[in-house]
Amino acid sequence: MKLSKMAITKNKIKHEDNTFAQDILLQMGQLYQFCSGVYAYDHILYRVMQNVKDVIKKHLDKLDCVEVSLPVLQPESIWEKSDRLNKYVEEDVLFRTKSNAQNFCLAPTAEEAIVEFLRNRLATYKTLPVTFYQIGTKFRNEIRTKGYLIRGKAFEMMDAYSFGRDTADLMAEYDNIRSAYFDIFKELNLDAMPVGADTGNMGGSKSEEFMLVSDLGEDTIFVDFDNKKAFNSELLEKDNAEEYLRETYGIEDIKKLQKCRSLELGHIFQLGTKYSVSMDAKYVDSMGQMQPYYMGCYGIGVSRVVAVIYENNKLIDDKGDVIGFSLPYNIAPYKVQIIFSNNEQKEQQANQLYNKLLDCGINALLDDRQDIMFGARIKDANFLGTPYIAVLGNKTEDNMVEIENTKTKDKKYLSIDEAVKFFKSL
Repeated sequence: MKLSKMAITKNKIKHEDNTFAQDILLQMGQLYQFCSGVYAYDHILYRVMQNVKDVIKKHLDKLDCVEVSLPVLQPESIWEKSDRLNKYVEEDVLFRTKSNAQNFCLAPTAEEAIVEFLRNRLATYKTLPVTFYQIGTKFRNEIRTKGYLIRGKAFEMMDAYSFGRDTADLMAEYDNIRSAYFDIFKELNLDAMPVGADTGNMGGSKSEEFMLVSDLGEDTIFVDFDNKKAFNSELLEKDNAEEYLRETYGIEDIKKLQKCRSLELGHIFQLGTKYSVSMDAKYVDSMGQMQPYYMGCYGIGVSRVVAVIYENNKLIDDKGDVIGFSLPYNIAPYKVQIIFSNNEQKEQQANQLYNKLLDCGINALLDDRQDIMFGARIKDANFLGTPYIAVLGNKTEDNMVEIENTKTKDKKYLSIDEAVKFFKSL
């Protein structure tokens, strides 16, 4: 991709607390705010989002989860079936609209929609257990948005739903998805841990949030780091809190746990028969009897994950100022940004390197902007988050290139062909 095609901007913005990386995204126009909680993603940020989605899909597909797409615009009648409409209306969560035929809402979640979608497809026990998932936009009327992509009114989310014959099927699918979450967050280099949590409006017998210890979060959790057990402080509000924590999450002594601030990245639920009973969704068992599905629900806040990845990979100068970020190589849409001096020979060599990288399937950015000084191009490379920059300056020898890791600042001086081999090796 050539930067001259991307309309890079330099906007003046009002900074929010602790969101320095996202401030830079706004400044560079990669994140555009239409209003509080509603954003557009420019090319690089959008590609990062797609790469995060691909990581999630890869691990779910390994478990034979089935990807589908459910409607964002949902008839309120299906919410009436589950008896959740009045609750969501009272809490002013739903974005609602009316037509001459019926009322609709923009989906804040999709339990009702998935049950409607599958009630006639999963007719017998032979089709169970199975898990379906989708990744797309959800809408919630957040009264107090926070941290740009951390909490907005519209956000990208992965939501998955398991259907089983009984509690054993539910537990097996729940454990499989729980295990996949560990793999997903590990690949994204996010140290998220399962935390016992309240089931809230979703319902069910048990839920766990995947939390990241972070000052960006507003939740308070208690963590036993030695035994890798934790719970959300909201569970202390239960009348039988200590007994519930012991029986449900195996936490014996809450006094040994450390209090931390945290940010929720994902949430998994054992729903049981809550929705299948309320919506009269059943299958035929091996004895020919009608039985309700045993369901699980699993979500990951994709746009929030992307925001945290940017915030966790900030570049800080000697003065302590945030000067950009360096994205992890595996999710960076462009692996290297090529910068050259404003002379014809270096431009030709830069184009040679650029084309050779593209021929090898290595995505690169070429800063071919004619009205930008050499130093400003290097500064912009930090702002755009590429893991490497390749510099062909006036002091660089003919057909040589300086490769710099933007995170570690390690440098290599290589020929153009050697540089191509280096990136192929990564």
